[in-house]
Amino acid sequence: MGAGVMKASGGRRRRRVRGGAQPMAEINVTPFVDVMLVLLIIFMVSAPLLTVGVPVELPKTAAGALPTEAEEPLTVTVTAEGAIQIQTTDVARDELIGRLRAIAAERASDRVFLRADGAVPYEQVMQVMGALNAGGFTNIGLVTDVGGPSLDAGQ
Repeated sequence: MGAGVMKASGGRRRRRVRGGAQPMAEINVTPFVDVMLVLLIIFMVSAPLLTVGVPVELPKTAAGALPTEAEEPLTVTVTAEGAIQIQTTDVARDELIGRLRAIAAERASDRVFLRADGAVPYEQVMQVMGALNAGGFTNIGLVTDVGGPSLDAGQ
C-alpha cells in the first residue's frame, strides 16, 4: 500500500534524478477496498448467528422494539412443549427461582426478556413471570414478532 516508482518520461529534462526514477505520488486504494469488502461480507454472514438460538413461534403484535442496553440482556424462553430455558440452558421448573436469584445477584440490571411460544397457555406464561418476579427481576419485557394485527382499526 505504499508509493511506487515511475520512470521519468517525456519532453525536456532539466536535471537528472539519481537512478533515473522519481517517487510516484498516487495512492493505490484497491487493496483497502478489497479488505473492506471482505470484512463487510464476514459481518453480514455472522450477524444473524449472534441471536439466541432457541426456536419458538413468537406471537405477532404491532408493538415496536425496546431500546438496547450495554449489558447483554437476559432471556428466558418457554418452548411450545413447556420447557423453560435461561439463555440456551434448560432449567427445571423447581430450580427456576433459585437460578434466577443467583443470576440477579451477579447482574447490574433487573431487566429480563421473556420469550414464550404462541402455543403455550397463558397460565404457564404468567407462572414463569411470577417466578421471574420472585427471582429478583421486576423489569420484564415480553418478546414478540412485529407485523401482527393492530387493535387500532381506524388507522
